[in-house]
Amino acid sequence: MFYGRSSHSNTLGLIAAALVLGLTGCLFPRIAAAERTYPPIFDTRESASNVIQKFPKWMSMLERNFAEERGGDASCNGSSPRPACIIASWKSFIDREQGHPARAMLDEVNAEINKHVYRLDPYYWETPRELITKEGDCKDYAIAKYFTLRKLGWSADDLRVVVLRDVDIAVDHAIVVAYLDGKTYSLDNLVPMVLPTEVIHHYRPYYSINENRWWLHVAR
Repeated sequence: MFYGRSSHSNTLGLIAAALVLGLTGCLFPRIAAAERTYPPIFDTRESASNVIQKFPKWMSMLERNFAEERGGDASCNGSSPRPACIIASWKSFIDREQGHPARAMLDEVNAEINKHVYRLDPYYWETPRELITKEGDCKDYAIAKYFTLRKLGWSADDLRVVVLRDVDIAVDHAIVVAYLDGKTYSLDNLVPMVLPTEVIHHYRPYYSINENRWWLHVAR
């Protein structure tokens, strides 16, 4: 087993499941079938919706993240507070990653974000800057990886944060899934390697989400 950190509480998944169940009826306008199709994640069927406003914690995180981006970051020098230098280090990592092969980027971003300190907080969804200057849990690692890849030029259409159930240990979890060359890859704070999702059999997604839409996942 790769689980070397504290296990996650069930709260994340219970909230997610309740929210998803509340959206599967008239509040769930589906995206037209003519739009992009995706390889299946963890052998599930998915239905897409563009009503991401139904996820208030995700929306709040997006708003804070975009405000932080617009506001700019303090420079790092001898008198700078420690958070300014941590953010500068993250941005330097992104600069160094520019131009790397896409598959290598997944490995390198996964490893870089996984260095940060784990702290369970199922209620607050952190921006990347909040994770790297403080601590965070699985969903916060996933968000930081998502936006790091976005800053490296990845399209939102090729990335999702996935909220799921680990059926082996009966806990809820969150990862990033990236789409590349017709395959899906899992970036996971509990697993040191980036793996194709097809080789992972103990994850059952509740839903996945990006900046533009979300997807309900149902077992085949």
